[in-house]
Amino acid sequence: MTEAGGEVTFVNLADYPLPFYDAELEADQGVPEAARRLQQCFAEHHGLLVASPEYNGGYTALLKNAIDWVSRPLPDGCSGVTLVSGKAAAIVSASPGPLGGLRSQSALRTVLDKLGMLVVPESFALGLAHEAWGEDGRMRSELVERQVVAVGAALHRVVGRLN
Repeated sequence: MTEAGGEVTFVNLADYPLPFYDAELEADQGVPEAARRLQQCFAEHHGLLVASPEYNGGYTALLKNAIDWVSRPLPDGCSGVTLVSGKAAAIVSASPGPLGGLRSQSALRTVLDKLGMLVVPESFALGLAHEAWGEDGRMRSELVERQVVAVGAALHRVVGRLN
């Protein structure tokens, strides 16, 4: 997205340690501080580019858990869904299998749609992901890199139209 003029904030969900969502836990202990920080991050941005590996045909439990916590009520009582509803999203995925995470994208798109996000039709699924990276940490294929950049550019265009 930076290539398209957008500003990017990289979010690693490992930096937001959260217990598995449980309504009883929330009732007893409230929304965890890490979830509040993640909610704030979502509030500060106009779009969301989700990059996730595919595990057994689905996106990660870590991602689903983060989405569940972000949707919880804000301190003012408003639904956390208001932080993402009406915002644009794009999805990229990776898998060691040949489909590159296409099955997980479908499931994630359903959840993001339910939350009121406008998921752009452009996406990218990186198959054989374990072979895609060089020892220097960069993608081996310029074509793959251009395809990922194109998804970010599509998201940036939609965000620009919405804001």
